[in-house]
Amino acid sequence: MTIEKLIEDVIAIEGDYSNHPADRGGPTRWGVTEAVARRHGYAGDMQHFPYTEAVAVYKRNYWLRPGFDKISTHAPQLAEELFDTGINMGPGVAIGFLQRALNALNRNGQDFADIRADRKIGPQTIGALEQFLRKRGISGETVLLKAVEALQGERYIKLAEQRPANEAFLYGWLANRIG
Repeated sequence: MTIEKLIEDVIAIEGDYSNHPADRGGPTRWGVTEAVARRHGYAGDMQHFPYTEAVAVYKRNYWLRPGFDKISTHAPQLAEELFDTGINMGPGVAIGFLQRALNALNRNGQDFADIRADRKIGPQTIGALEQFLRKRGISGETVLLKAVEALQGERYIKLAEQRPANEAFLYGWLANRIG
């Protein structure tokens, strides 16, 4: 799947304009919060935030900057999930899930050394991913994807437990963001 198609799919889930009272992100359009739009130079009313700017924000901030394009060359389905998780929870959180999963799946360092869970994609994370996929073969990406999704699901439940207003979003998160 191309990044353009991934962005199109995310925007289809996020929808047009929203200003849900329980959403700490405030006004959003195409899933881009007002704060993110402002950081990228948009000064207008969020009800008029252009689709093309949303696409640019997604590609720059949630695909290229965190390095999910680099993950995609090794594990495209995993990269797609990290991209979506990064949009919803922040790229650093998504990368942290990947790093934690890789460390938990390295058989106590027998397959490759633990990596630092620094929430950044660098040579160690890419190297661990390559070694994991070499060792585990075709099924490796599927298992790693399940591990990342398990961490994501646990975090959604925790967010709803810690802030009851988030229960308004939990069903949608689980239905649309995992799997």
